Amino acid sequence: MKSYGIFILFFLLFSACSKPREQVVAPWGEEVEMAGETEASVEDETFDLDQIEHSGELIALTISGPNTYYDYHGRPFGLHAMLCQQLADTLGVQLRMEVCRDTAELRSRLSQGDADLIAYPMLPADSASPGWVVASGKQQLAERISQWYSPDLIEKTLAEEQQLQKAPYVQRKVFAPMLNRQGGIISRYDALFQRYCQPIHWDWRLMAAQCYQESTFDPNARSWAGARGLMQIMPQTADHLGLDRSKLGDPESSIAAAARYLAELEGTFADIHDHRERQDFVLAAYNGGAHHIRDAMALAQRDGRNAHRWSDVSVYVLRLANPQYYQDPIVKNGYMRGSETVDYVRLIRQRYQQYRGVRASQPTSSSPQRSRNGKHREKFSVN
Repeated sequence: MKSYGIFILFFLLFSACSKPREQVVAPWGEEVEMAGETEASVEDETFDLDQIEHSGELIALTISGPNTYYDYHGRPFGLHAMLCQQLADTLGVQLRMEVCRDTAELRSRLSQGDADLIAYPMLPADSASPGWVVASGKQQLAERISQWYSPDLIEKTLAEEQQLQKAPYVQRKVFAPMLNRQGGIISRYDALFQRYCQPIHWDWRLMAAQCYQESTFDPNARSWAGARGLMQIMPQTADHLGLDRSKLGDPESSIAAAARYLAELEGTFADIHDHRERQDFVLAAYNGGAHHIRDAMALAQRDGRNAHRWSDVSVYVLRLANPQYYQDPIVKNGYMRGSETVDYVRLIRQRYQQYRGVRASQPTSSSPQRSRNGKHREKFSVN
């Protein structure tokens, strides 16, 4: 908490006004006039709280960073993003975060009516306290924010973020990495891996290794971010892949959908001609997002490294947690917790090496999944 001390003291002021000039409205009632005039049109100014609630979406602008906003397994993290999510939940709408390069872009896009507010500490004129900025004309939204906000929200949100970061991402039963080593059976789902890996030309044992990393072969595994099933597919990803959310826990549906997603990512990285190298990039994108991997590739290429070799690019995936890199103009998608993604690829490759001696066979679907001591394990584990 200490690292946030000064930041907390000067955190939250809000601005909004139906007049051409914006005002900062503090939660405790203080108003500070903002310098400069807005360029919002009359139509933008009428899109206040009622229209936001009717549209079902709150649009917030921010700048990427570990304390402001980053996407972690499809969920907004960072103090400002998490507070903004709480605000959206209070309003009963979805949150859409739009990342800008700098404060000049934040102001420009807000004035053009691209968003409802800036969820980033902006320093207004005539005030030493930075805070959020609500678009001109959205007086109802500004008033609702002032009613919603209380100083203890910051401390509670920081505590929640730390708790989530320390907690196991996935809750699952931990099964042995091989169902029957002597019989050459990795899992009760081997036949499904074999079937759905054929169209994407993957060794089924690599997908089995990925599945173990995702869920340890537990079809009931769930993450606090909302991912479910053997392949830990997020509900939004399921929608994209045409998988009914009610079937996220179904083993075959999960494996089939994951194979479709892997095929899609194979196309995304089709410029990487070496099949083995491309698989590492696909695995990394499955975990951390293709957009972040592309940022790391751009950095590697700029620095004269091989952007199509994972050993070179993974260095920059790690560096995307450093402001020197995630704030670089060449980076389009900001901050990333890259260590998890690099470990994800490494651990899957290690598991795959252990599985490579297993030949394709038809496991008995009725065989119960057991640990080495013959009993089901009930404890939880992390990735």
